[in-house]
Amino acid sequence: MEKKRYKIIIQYDGTNFNGFQIQPKGRTVQGEIERVLKTMSKGIDIKIHGSGRTDSGVHALGQVIHFDYPFPMPVENMQRAMNSLTSDEIEVREVEIVDADYHARYLATGKKYMYRVDTHENTNPFKRLYAKHHEYPIDLPVLQQALKDIEGTHDFSSFCATNSGRENKVRTVYEASVVEDKEKGELVFTFRGNGFLYNMVRIFIGTLLQIANGRRPADDMKRLLDVKDRRQAGPTASPQGLYLVEVFYDNEKATKGTAFETSSTNRTEERDDRSDTTKSLV
Repeated sequence: MEKKRYKIIIQYDGTNFNGFQIQPKGRTVQGEIERVLKTMSKGIDIKIHGSGRTDSGVHALGQVIHFDYPFPMPVENMQRAMNSLTSDEIEVREVEIVDADYHARYLATGKKYMYRVDTHENTNPFKRLYAKHHEYPIDLPVLQQALKDIEGTHDFSSFCATNSGRENKVRTVYEASVVEDKEKGELVFTFRGNGFLYNMVRIFIGTLLQIANGRRPADDMKRLLDVKDRRQAGPTASPQGLYLVEVFYDNEKATKGTAFETSSTNRTEERDDRSDTTKSLV
């Protein structure tokens, strides 16, 4: 029987995983799913391909993977079988049979991330694995303006880990916003873009929180974009507040509701750089 290619959307709690991608040592999301598929296929090794990697402790609400399965089955059965065998930290949300040339990483046109910050004075033990604790005062209007300063197409060298190894650090951020949830005592950040560099979102957060409580000038994000120097930006925020929310496969959805909405289909630079930007690790 001919193999079928499956596109799967999964969510996972990254707390006890050493990231998404298989490592020489340590438990990973990819390793867990490949273990399940090997069990389902009676010992056949099946390699999965993700839309990108997530680091240790980072969570996902909408990670996308694909794989070729040697014993095709209805999508409902595939979803049921995978969910019955994976640990409770992973859930298969959606399953679709796709064309043989579909690729979860190379065809992605953008991603959406969320970052949660717990602003209570004291640490909440029930949030410590799912939000960054930040008890210092926040100037919300200053924070919102700083976020607007990073929207657009820029060289984000100041916001990329020094060991990333990527030469091209130009990306387009379609949306950088924050909502204050007073009931939960949280700041919820949203970032949408055509690609993200290694630790880019977490360095954004580390820098933005310093701006929001007055430890940096209100317009410092503009300066950091100009100097292109990681050493001058803020710290890399902890991983537990970060969530991969959605992976986009068309520009219309990726840019919907942003200043880039009407012109995104003509942005050929996104396509030219796709093989680089879709391999990001944040």
